[in-house]
Amino acid sequence: MSKEGLFESDGVVVDVYPDGRFKVQLENGHNIIAYTAGKMRKNRIRMLTGDRVTVEMTPYDLDKGRINFRHKDTRAPVPGQQRRPPQRRFR
Repeated sequence: MSKEGLFESDGVVVDVYPDGRFKVQLENGHNIIAYTAGKMRKNRIRMLTGDRVTVEMTPYDLDKGRINFRHKDTRAPVPGQQRRPPQRRFR
């Protein structure tokens, strides 16, 4: 599939799901399920609830997308924001 038909939109991470998936609310109010792009996963870029992100979607399925970019130092105010506990390393 070519990248010609893709379009980008900004949004806010609303919920964190397992396996690198997130519920993202777009600027227009729609909620989609998005996964992290390969480069973000490779470089271990973490996202929490309330982070502003750029999502890339295909016109064939507007309910799913791929997170390409996490905007730095801009957190959207989310009521009841939860922080993830730090990960433990077992040796």
